[in-house]
Amino acid sequence: MPRQIIDSFITFLVVLDPIGVAMIFAGLMRGVPATLRRRMAWRSTVVAGLLLFGFAAGGAFLFDALGVSMPAFRIAGGILLFLLATDMVFARPSGIRNPTRPEQEEAAHSEDISVFPLAFPLLAGPGALTSVVLLIGRAETPVAVAAVIGSLIVVLALTLAALLSATRLMRALGVTGANVVGRVMGIVLAALAAQFVLDGIEGMLR
Repeated sequence: MPRQIIDSFITFLVVLDPIGVAMIFAGLMRGVPATLRRRMAWRSTVVAGLLLFGFAAGGAFLFDALGVSMPAFRIAGGILLFLLATDMVFARPSGIRNPTRPEQEEAAHSEDISVFPLAFPLLAGPGALTSVVLLIGRAETPVAVAAVIGSLIVVLALTLAALLSATRLMRALGVTGANVVGRVMGIVLAALAAQFVLDGIEGMLR
């Protein structure tokens, strides 16, 4: 059980990347009144949480309906997370988590960025949605499922705290500091992604 909690917490912490998202949030919200920034932070966290909890509850059922086995999804999810880890290690933005250029241009002309691009794809992107299904799939008991959900709630709370203090974080870390943190977390995510692939292969060979 402690390992389940640690694995879930680290995976969500790395994939949601509260510090990295806070840096982007600070840039998008530059010059916006503090009241509106706080409202956007709360709304984006709630929307991302609803998306993630919805995927946690119905993701496995969806893949069963599509005829996709859990081992196959673990392998595919592990590969996707490894690609995300590669982008994090090289501090290279991509469409896996960050919005594409047309999406950024659309966001620049929008007054409300809480749902897009903040909640999706920055917080509840493909990597996070994949992770929650994989971790729920590995949980074999109700207690283990509760550990995964609890870890997600804690990381979402940390993400909200990072968004609310985004301006101070940006001043303290700067771009270089944020990239260093992102690279270290990317290495951890790469190892977790490899473990998901190995679990999928082991499941297929049973």
